[in-house]
Amino acid sequence: MRILVTGAAGLVGGEVCARLVAGGHSVTALVHRNPEVRANDGSLVAVSGVLKGDVSAPQFGWDDTQSAEIADRHDLLIHCAATVRFDLDEEDYRAVNVGGTANALALAQAGGMAFLHISTAYVCGTRDGAIRETDPLPETGFANGYEASKAAGERLVQASGLNWAIARPSIVVGEHHSGAIRQFDTTYAAFKLIAEGRVRHMPARSGATLDFVPIDHVASGIVALAERMDEVESGGARTDGGLGVFHLVSGQPLPVEQFTGSIGAYPHFHEPELVAPENFDPTHLPALERRLFRRVAGLYASYFQRDPHFDDAAFRALTGMECPETGEAYIRRLIDHCIEVGFLAEPVAEEA
Repeated sequence: MRILVTGAAGLVGGEVCARLVAGGHSVTALVHRNPEVRANDGSLVAVSGVLKGDVSAPQFGWDDTQSAEIADRHDLLIHCAATVRFDLDEEDYRAVNVGGTANALALAQAGGMAFLHISTAYVCGTRDGAIRETDPLPETGFANGYEASKAAGERLVQASGLNWAIARPSIVVGEHHSGAIRQFDTTYAAFKLIAEGRVRHMPARSGATLDFVPIDHVASGIVALAERMDEVESGGARTDGGLGVFHLVSGQPLPVEQFTGSIGAYPHFHEPELVAPENFDPTHLPALERRLFRRVAGLYASYFQRDPHFDDAAFRALTGMECPETGEAYIRRLIDHCIEVGFLAEPVAEEA
């Protein structure tokens, strides 16, 4: 297949490109500021071509001739490009996550491409309990602008009339076997503040869980969906023209207490005190912790207060794939990798 991947310089986009190329596909990488397309192991990916463009601009900023030529020479558009920050203004989410999806859909429509959209499992909002791939999108109840914007993007995809599929990863972290990850952002920033004891208190609801999913399961899942997009044309489509919505998740909810306990099991790290949300008042925190909580850790606090159980039955039925075990041993591998590469501190050696 001839595949155009937006957000190809990103963490997930780069690994998806690597696996597509390894599978024999012709991959064109769309990048914005960073021109390098790298796999999760840091190696450069030998894509067929690299294009610069801005998904927030109509036609990605290209003129009519270039846009038409690019649209005509690709069979599938995998839309990975998005802002994943939680602290932006609504207009920023609207421009990139919603407008960017609209612009990507317009390009795919111009070229008759199939469309594989990368979203997030947390478009379910703050709901708890079983979250099925077939559940309707909520209109309200999102924890942040990121979640709301990804839900809005999904609505555009489902109404597009294209051959479409939507992939919804949960919290993407390191490779399953080694814990390795190419770049540390989003979740890892809060994790670092907690482990180093700079944020010592987190609001957490009893029974809350986290769904951490290895990047290799997510990337291989996206490739598996990409290679099955032709099932839409061969009669496997839904009534709205889509292949469907698929959760790329662990499906193994990890209690928040086990996650923080795994951090505390390292004697040189700090296990945060989990405080019932109704008893948590950030204004009572020490000044430095209060600033760090507000600027970083607090952006992720809602994930310590939810208990979603993501079902991936449709994904497993279509691909035959299942996420490997992601319990406490996996969390320790993630932490060990962070120490190994210097993202987290090594234990202080005791004097003889």
